[in-house]
Amino acid sequence: MAHRPVDAHSFWRDPALPFLEARQVEDGRDVCYGLHSHRTFSIGSVTNGRSSYRNGRHRHDVAAGTVVLMNPEEAHACNPLRNVPWGYRMLYVDMAWLTEMQRAADFTPYAAVASSDPDLYRRLNRLFDVLFDAESEVLVKECAGAAFFGDLDKRLERIEPPLPLAAPRLDRAAEFITEHCTRRLRLTEIADVSGLSPSYLVRAFRARHGMTPHAYQLNRRIQFGQSELRRGRPIVDVALSAGFADQAHFQRVFKQHVAATPRQYARA
Repeated sequence: MAHRPVDAHSFWRDPALPFLEARQVEDGRDVCYGLHSHRTFSIGSVTNGRSSYRNGRHRHDVAAGTVVLMNPEEAHACNPLRNVPWGYRMLYVDMAWLTEMQRAADFTPYAAVASSDPDLYRRLNRLFDVLFDAESEVLVKECAGAAFFGDLDKRLERIEPPLPLAAPRLDRAAEFITEHCTRRLRLTEIADVSGLSPSYLVRAFRARHGMTPHAYQLNRRIQFGQSELRRGRPIVDVALSAGFADQAHFQRVFKQHVAATPRQYARA
C-alpha cells in the first residue's frame, strides 16, 4: 500500500500502479552503489547536499536542485562525497507504460544525463509528493504521473544512438544472459550463442552495456531478486533461486546494487 516515508530511507510501491516505483533517502552519506543498470527508465532529484554521479562516460558532481536521468540499461552509479550530506528521490518507470504515455511506437533515449532546469526539478518533486502521500487516491497519482511524463518530451531532447555492427550479436548475448541469469554461465557459452570470440565479446559488451557479461548477469540476478521480494517470498529462498550460494552473498550484492538490504526493500 502507498505510504508516506517515516524514516531516512524508504520505498513507495502500490499494487494498483505496478508501472511506477519510487524511493527516498534523506541522508545518503552511507548509501553507496556499485555500477549497475535498470530495465526501467529512471529519473531522480537531488534534494540535499552533493554527490558524485557517473553515467557511462559522463561524470558529474551533482547538487541539490539537479535532476538525474538514466535510460534503460545505462550503467550508472551515484555515491556520496566524503562527509558531505546527500539526499535524493528516485523514480523507476516501466517502459511499456512510459511509451504509451508519450504516444510513441518505441522508446528513444534522452540525450541528457542531468538537468539543472528548476521547473523540471519542481515538477518532479511535486510528483514525488503525490506518490508518497497516503491520502492521495490512486487516480490522482496515475494522472500526476501521466501529466509529468507527457510533458517531459517538451523539455528534454532525444537521441538515436548509432548501433555498432556487432549490435545484434551483443543483443543475443544479453538476451541469453537474461534468460539464464540464475544459473552458472561460462564465457565460452555466451560467446558461442553470440557468434563472437570471448575476448571481443568482453570488450564489445562492456562498450555497449557499460559492464562485463558477469557484471550484467549479477545485475539481472538482483533484478530477479527484487521481483521475487515484491511477491513476498522469504529472503533465503530468493537468494537461492537467484543463483547465489547463500543469503549472505545475496545480501552483499543486493546492497551494492540497490543501496538497501533485501529486508529494507521487501518491507516496503
